[in-house]
Amino acid sequence: MSNEKGPDHSRRKERSRQAILAATRELVAEEPYEKVTVEAIAARAGVGKQTIYRRWPSKSAVIFAALLALSENADRQNDEQPVTLPDTGDLETDLKLVMRATAEEFADPAFDRLIRALNTEIANDAALAAEYQEKLARPLDEAKKARLRSAQEAGQLNPDADLDLVLEVLYAPLFQRWLHRSAPLTAAYADSLVEATLRAFAP
Repeated sequence: MSNEKGPDHSRRKERSRQAILAATRELVAEEPYEKVTVEAIAARAGVGKQTIYRRWPSKSAVIFAALLALSENADRQNDEQPVTLPDTGDLETDLKLVMRATAEEFADPAFDRLIRALNTEIANDAALAAEYQEKLARPLDEAKKARLRSAQEAGQLNPDADLDLVLEVLYAPLFQRWLHRSAPLTAAYADSLVEATLRAFAP
């Protein structure tokens, strides 16, 4: 009987985990951030708050897990292939495609509220910031830099360019515009960032 209970217990735990993460994303999208508490998440998910605390130490950890799960689900939908950027051989075309998608994602209200909630926690939690860098930001940056290295080899980008700086020049203005809500995140704006970056780091 113990062998039969094991898989069932694992499935129940996984269902509970998925319910908690879904409840977190829903509440962040629906409620003012201060009302998104562990108690509220537990009530929405239909679990006790101790079920959450056994897995995650804080609200910030749950919010990060909810965001990370979206990335993991996208990986599974892409047959768990490593994250890569488009490579048509034309760096400008590929970067415009990626930056337009990024601008569209940040303009999506559900994603906007979730990532703002996470950034609120990161600003005050060094351990969470480090985990975010390790599990999400750094792998994405490495994929971006792999595409930039390919462009350097093809003579489309300054071979001596600091690729971390290239990414900062490309993404920081978009992030600032999003953070301050200073102007719309449009496809035209995304294109202009690519064009300015490629001029700055031309071979």
